[in-house]
Amino acid sequence: MIWIGKLLGVVIGYLLGNVLGALIGLGIGHWVDRRLAGTRIGLGNVRAIRETFFRTTFSVMGHVCKVDGRVSEAEIAAAEAVMRHMNLSPERRREAIANFQAGKAADFDLDEALDAFRRTSQGQALLVRMFLEIQIQAALADGEVDGTERRVLLYIAQRLGVSEQDYARLEAFLRSSNRQQAGTTRDTGQTLADAYTELGVEESASDAEVKRAYRKLMNQHHPDKLVSRGLPESMIRVAQERTQTIQAAYETVKTARGMK
Repeated sequence: MIWIGKLLGVVIGYLLGNVLGALIGLGIGHWVDRRLAGTRIGLGNVRAIRETFFRTTFSVMGHVCKVDGRVSEAEIAAAEAVMRHMNLSPERRREAIANFQAGKAADFDLDEALDAFRRTSQGQALLVRMFLEIQIQAALADGEVDGTERRVLLYIAQRLGVSEQDYARLEAFLRSSNRQQAGTTRDTGQTLADAYTELGVEESASDAEVKRAYRKLMNQHHPDKLVSRGLPESMIRVAQERTQTIQAAYETVKTARGMK
């Protein structure tokens, strides 16, 4: 019933004026119909978004891991860790492995995969960020993102509409998180510096700026919101762990500053 807006527009326009009013109402109604149609497509497309997210996550991960010439044991372990976190059924695990292998192939079309992902997910910033985080984490599995990997990751980010500056901040955030989880920080100052990096703010930021950064990150990684927008439910643990890391960083900064 994508004509209902036009009908209402004509009736309202005519009642408010004359034939000219009806024509104006028709134009308004057409705009309403387009908005309603877009909303229905968005709501009804969640399953397609989830399938595309799943497929693209593992195929692009395979491509990123292979881009430096070989897939290291650490990178394979990272891919397997994502699968474990998703608690995949045997069938879905086989699909994930098949997609990972497809991404490693020399004829893998990265542009086509990214464009399909962006088109299906409608460029939703929250999903794009989560997708990039997973790819960067896979690249960081062997300790560092090398130059070749960074170039392809930056290309992926920009293809999905993320700026070079935003990509750099995201990589720094994840590198800092990995150091803390690996227990490589040794003193309070370094831990505090990592916490600021995770929150994406400078140490000179005001308390209000720290709070805003924290709330923004928590909003971006809220599992329920991500799932409602198309993140596969099997990936909810990835989002939950990210919120725990953000909360830990915020508590570190709060304690250091004596914030309430």
